[in-house]
Amino acid sequence: MAYFLMKPKIDFAFKEIMEDGKARTGFLAAVLMIDPESIMETRILNTNLRREHEDDKQGILDVRLLMDNDSEIDIEIQLSELKVWADRSLFYLAKMFTEQINPGDSYHVFKKCVSISILDFILFQGETEFHSCFHIREDKRHFLYTDKMEFHVIELPKLPEALGEDCTDLELWAKFISAERKEEFDMLAEKNPYIESAYQKLQVISQDSQKRLEYEAREKAIRDYNEGMYEAEQRGIQIGERNKSLEYARNMKKEGIGREIILKITGLSPADIDSL
Repeated sequence: MAYFLMKPKIDFAFKEIMEDGKARTGFLAAVLMIDPESIMETRILNTNLRREHEDDKQGILDVRLLMDNDSEIDIEIQLSELKVWADRSLFYLAKMFTEQINPGDSYHVFKKCVSISILDFILFQGETEFHSCFHIREDKRHFLYTDKMEFHVIELPKLPEALGEDCTDLELWAKFISAERKEEFDMLAEKNPYIESAYQKLQVISQDSQKRLEYEAREKAIRDYNEGMYEAEQRGIQIGERNKSLEYARNMKKEGIGREIILKITGLSPADIDSL
């Protein structure tokens, strides 16, 4: 039997890896481009966002962290294409930001909130960089309005096939997250001690029978969702093509074109033509 390793980009596996303090520190340092030694402590927070009213949207984050400077960080992995991702990540970060304050508190209580999106699809068409970082800035002079909100987007499909000798820690982490083969994990672990710790955690959880069942259930749910979306898209295409053919047939019929010619051009059935 082949040696089994979970895929880190499956959110269940990534959450488990982030339970390891050293891996967590190394990943955050790579994304935020700071020295890992400067991070004294990180803690996993409750991933359920507070609801003020019954009809509020419930936010559930993949991984939510608190750093020693009180910055709160939301890390999410999305494997299926979602065109509204920017709006979704803004919603979650805004919920994180607003739930810091209670009635009677001063606005000084607000701490920085950081969103880290790891996407297995291309969000920014026409852009080649795999990592983008956004702040709220003035449009013409580009100075910060506030540094209390920060968005990082990592697009895994934009990673280069091979990493150079001068690759960044973030490139190594992105490769680790998208890796699937033991040889890839071994190579990456040799290059970075924090990734080595993440790899050790990955090996442990991959051999845990209960965690493997949970992982496989999550992987199946993702696979079933993707298949459902694909089939819905195909049905939509078929309906669109049929409607287009019906419209062509209707116009040709108005122009007095013969029934046999319409059937041949559109591929519709005689019953379809007669129903127009």
